[in-house]
Amino acid sequence: MTAYIVRRLIQAIPLLLGIVTLVFVIVHAAPGDPTAMYVHPSVSPEVIEQMRENWGLDRPIHIQYLRWLRSFLTGDLGVSLTQNRPIVSILAERIPNTLILSGTSLVLIFAIGIAIGIVQAVRQHSTLDHTLTLSALFIYSMPSFWLGLMLILVFAHKAHLLDWWPAALTFPASGMTSVDYDLMSGWGKLGDRLHHLVLPSIALGVASAASVARYMRSSMLEVIRQDYIRTARAKGLPERTVILKHALKNALLPIITLLGLYLPFLFSGAVLVEYVFAWPGMGRTIVDAISQRDYPLVMATSFIFAVMVVIANLIADILYAVVDPRIRYE
Repeated sequence: MTAYIVRRLIQAIPLLLGIVTLVFVIVHAAPGDPTAMYVHPSVSPEVIEQMRENWGLDRPIHIQYLRWLRSFLTGDLGVSLTQNRPIVSILAERIPNTLILSGTSLVLIFAIGIAIGIVQAVRQHSTLDHTLTLSALFIYSMPSFWLGLMLILVFAHKAHLLDWWPAALTFPASGMTSVDYDLMSGWGKLGDRLHHLVLPSIALGVASAASVARYMRSSMLEVIRQDYIRTARAKGLPERTVILKHALKNALLPIITLLGLYLPFLFSGAVLVEYVFAWPGMGRTIVDAISQRDYPLVMATSFIFAVMVVIANLIADILYAVVDPRIRYE
C-alpha cells in the first residue's frame, strides 16, 4: 500500500502542473488585467503603466509564466495584487473554513444518504419507499445556491417574523460567527459556530445526500438477495443484525467509491455556497480574486483545489481497500 500511495503522489505531479498551467493561460487570456480596477480619469496613464511594470505584467506571457513557475516551485506563492498580503497567509485563514464546511457537508451527505437508502431497501415498494424516492429526486434537482437562498429566506428571514417559531430553529443568514463572538465563553463560541454552520452545510450537502440514498438503496437491495443473507436469516438472527452487521459492510463498497467523486463536487459547490452565505472560505476567495483579476491568488487557490481533489481520490482508493480486504494495490 505504501508503494501505491507514493506512486500515486508522483503521478499527481504532472497532473497538478498541467492544471496550474491551464489556469495560468485561461486567466491571462481573459480581457483586462488587475490594473483595470484603477483606471479612472483622475489616474494618469503613467501611474497605470508603472503599476503594470511593478507587477511584471508588461513582460511577455512566457516570461511571466516562467517567473511564476519558478517562484511556485520554491514554495513562494507570491503576494495578492489586491490585498497586498502574502498569499500563504490568506490561504492559511481560508482553507480551514472551507474544510470545516466541506467536512460537515460530507458527514451530512453520507449519514443521511446511507440511513435513507437502508430504510428504502428494507421497505422496498412500500409507501415510505415511494415517498422517500420522490423526495430524493426532488431535492437532488435543486441547485445548491438556490437551495441556500431558500434556506436563508425561510430560516433566517421569515422565521424572525413568527413569534411561535422556536429560536433554536432560527439561523444566521451569513458569516461564520456573530458580532459578539469574542465576548462568548468557550462553549458559547462552539455553539455559535455550529449555529452558523447549519444552513450552508445543508445547502451544500443535502442534494448529494439524496443521490447517495439512491445508490445505497440499489446496493443494499443487491446484497440482501445474496445467499449468505438468506443463511443468516435462516439461522434465526434478528433482522437488525442481518442488515447492519452482515449486509451493510458489503453494500458500502460502491458508496466508498462515491467519496472520491463527491469531495471534488463539494469543493466546487462550495464556491457558490460560500458566496451566498458570505462564508470566508476558499470558494469566496477565488470568486473575488477572479473578479479582481488577482492572477497570483487565482492560480494559488486553483492549485490548492487541485491538490484537495487528488488527495480525496487517493483517500477513496485507500478506504476501498480497507473495506474490501480482497482488493490489493501491490
